[in-house]
Amino acid sequence: MRLIKRAAQIWQDWFGVKYRFHPLFSIMMLISVLTGYFVEMATLFGIVFIHELGHVAAAKQFGWRVKEVKLLPFGGVAVVDELASVPVREDVIVALSGPLQNVWMTLLAYPLTVYGVIPAEWGLYFMEANILIALFNLIPVMPLDGGKILQALLSSWLPYQRTIRAAAWIGLLFSSGMIVAAFLHLLWGSGGIQLNFLMIGLFLFFSNWYDLRGTPFHFMRFLVHREALFRRLLHKGTLAQPIVVGGRRRVSDIVRMFMREKYHLIYLLDEYGMIRKVIPEQRVLETYFDETKRGSPMEELFL
Repeated sequence: MRLIKRAAQIWQDWFGVKYRFHPLFSIMMLISVLTGYFVEMATLFGIVFIHELGHVAAAKQFGWRVKEVKLLPFGGVAVVDELASVPVREDVIVALSGPLQNVWMTLLAYPLTVYGVIPAEWGLYFMEANILIALFNLIPVMPLDGGKILQALLSSWLPYQRTIRAAAWIGLLFSSGMIVAAFLHLLWGSGGIQLNFLMIGLFLFFSNWYDLRGTPFHFMRFLVHREALFRRLLHKGTLAQPIVVGGRRRVSDIVRMFMREKYHLIYLLDEYGMIRKVIPEQRVLETYFDETKRGSPMEELFL
């Protein structure tokens, strides 16, 4: 534990990334000491730490500003400034960079174990732990790597506000299933409650519950970062994504249709389907940020 914290401090000193240990991390380490599995847990957390270094290194390569990483027993959560303001491709690469560390560690450990360079029992545990952590993190549930990939891909087809809610609901359904499975293990008479399933299920449930409740804040951050997206798309040139609405639609309804990697032109139509005005998204955003106008119909503000 002390070595891991020291390594985290060195990384913070070099790259300005702060690592924090989730209470669940400390609880699991304490349990391992009491039950005689400290070496296994120390190995597990060392793997998790390298897994997170993969995310941080990839994010830094793209110029992301990584504020901190919260370490969990099965992975970590990176806090970054670039919320939905970077290309989907970067989001996917950064998310995959964690499990890729587990892949190379497994491939390296295999010949070392086969040829007796490292103890066979520890080598097998090391490989199994890497495979399990990689596969678990690829489950499409936020805040796991698979959930981040799913959310990034969904944002390519859905408006971003719907993307946030859809990812959170998927996480709630999956984590609820894990919690139920933990108790079913007891009811089936095959043993007690699956404590690991229960703890992870509860963590994922509350994480996604807070994400769902925090959708307005998350969405507002997305809108604030639209200016960075506009500059990036303008630099390389892009096709505009039209949003076609009637004049009675409210400003707040329009911004909920904004997509992550699209620049929008809003077409206001009359009752005969004729174009009355074309409005760039910057003007709509300026109006939305004025709370007194957010609920106003478009035609009252732009015609």
